Amino acid sequence: MKALIQRVSSSKVNVSGKSVGSIEKGLLVFLGLEKQDTRSMADKMINKIISYRVFPDQNQKMNLSLKDINGEILIISQFTLAADTKNGTRAGFSTAMPPLDAQGLYDYFVEETENSSLKVQTGVFGADMKVSLVNDGPVTFLLEV
Repeated sequence: MKALIQRVSSSKVNVSGKSVGSIEKGLLVFLGLEKQDTRSMADKMINKIISYRVFPDQNQKMNLSLKDINGEILIISQFTLAADTKNGTRAGFSTAMPPLDAQGLYDYFVEETENSSLKVQTGVFGADMKVSLVNDGPVTFLLEV
């Protein structure tokens, strides 16, 4: 399981020209699911994301987490994060979780994140999405569990 997280001052996602999710200060999360991923791994990733210290404290050090600042989170499914890019000039997707399985784990991930009491927004699983953001920093991390 991979999550590309970006600290944002705002982000939104549109599907077919309509806004389906938007946040202000918080994290934009692109979630890539691989064949071996489990609910237990999802739980670990959720905890890591909401606890990861990427926001500045009073001394401008990255010491505060999403839950510390009561930030918002926008979760976008992105199967291309599960791509094998080691060889050649075209990505392979044999390591990506099949769509039906991925949808179930993605839905679980979203539901469990909503239990954190943070404001959670999402894209639409499997849709052609247009994501915009104002990356704050820029601060971007690739998390794996």
